[in-house]
Amino acid sequence: MYQPGLHLICDCLSEETTQLSDFNACQILLNQLIESEGLSKIGEVYHNFPSGGFTGVVCLTESHISIHTWPEFGRITFDVFLSNYQKVNNQIAHRIYAKLIELFNANVIASHEINR
Repeated sequence: MYQPGLHLICDCLSEETTQLSDFNACQILLNQLIESEGLSKIGEVYHNFPSGGFTGVVCLTESHISIHTWPEFGRITFDVFLSNYQKVNNQIAHRIYAKLIELFNANVIASHEINR
């Protein structure tokens, strides 16, 4: 029986300019989480912008995780979308969301939970 997946979307503020300026710590964290949570990565792209900030997208067989940062404004947006096709991944999506908030020591401005 089909169960909708969970899509978590977040806009945040953070003063962690080092974490917002370079994707390395975020990439390491996401790789650790993907492995420990038993998810299947099928591709990833990260890019550091010359003026600061980065963008990253990780494609998963379960769906995706994306993140965008603007250190000059202390802003982060990210989303975690995991389908529930073969197993219910809702708690995993919430754990990844929480770890990203923790990494950036972020204050949530707005967040949305969408069942799709």
